[in-house]
Amino acid sequence: MADSGRRDIRLLVVLVGLALVVLLGLAILGVSVLGEVGAAFDDGIGLKTAAIWGFGLTVALMVLFAVVAGDGLFGEIQYMLGAFFTFFAVITLLVAWVF
Repeated sequence: MADSGRRDIRLLVVLVGLALVVLLGLAILGVSVLGEVGAAFDDGIGLKTAAIWGFGLTVALMVLFAVVAGDGLFGEIQYMLGAFFTFFAVITLLVAWVF
């Protein structure tokens, strides 16, 4: 019975030591990553430049959709206009947010 208790304590000490080693390794890696996290919060390209990129990407997507759809340029123009403005708004905000 006493032998079982010693084995449990030995296992506990090994597991706590292993946990401390893992935490120390994560702390060392975390310090080296802090510079990258700081760079993520720098100023980006701005909303005006993102709007230009968003417009270009949206036009390219709409042309691609119209070509793939066949008669989509004339038969579905009302839906394509709604999709154009929705894509433009979403892509512009995503480009401004990411970059």
